[in-house]
Amino acid sequence: MARKRGRYHHGDLREALIDAAVELIGERGVRGFSLAEASRRLGVATSAPYAHFADRDELVAAVAVRACRRFRAQLVRGSSEPRNPADRLAAMARAYVRFAGTQRALFEALFSSGLDKRRYPELKAAEQPIDDAFQECVSALSNGTSPEELADAVEAAAHGHATLLLDGSFGEGYRAVELAAERAARVTLAIVESRRLLTPGR
Repeated sequence: MARKRGRYHHGDLREALIDAAVELIGERGVRGFSLAEASRRLGVATSAPYAHFADRDELVAAVAVRACRRFRAQLVRGSSEPRNPADRLAAMARAYVRFAGTQRALFEALFSSGLDKRRYPELKAAEQPIDDAFQECVSALSNGTSPEELADAVEAAAHGHATLLLDGSFGEGYRAVELAAERAARVTLAIVESRRLLTPGR
């Protein structure tokens, strides 16, 4: 449920600002709001956020940390059963597209914000388990293949399907999300199957 404007009085202002930022990103995009707008939405002084965030980018980084946690939970749900590395990689691609389709504001904060992640160690720490799970699968499948090229190809497949979904190319609603997610998973399996073609000279 969306937070009503001007209704914040007490509690955790930091979390309330993150909630407000998620709403604003959903309405205007990740670059379309300011700390002052988040303050006004909560009905607090425009100086209040600076007790928690040095600037707007730091607030966006906090949103991205939340996005990492939600995305990781979605990955865990999507790949909880023991599978071979190719199936786990396909499940990750599927989860990536579903996350884009169902959590668009969080997806944009995490993947389209343009943040210099070196400035935000908490964001790097939140991303690490996701990166580790992905690299574990890639490494297991890269025998005779460049792991970097395999990783890039799978990321391109997942991100490309997510972008097409958000652009409306698959239609609207739940069925569109599932169609895009399943296609991303199938393309990932096709990439794995033909991965030796990624290495020059083969």
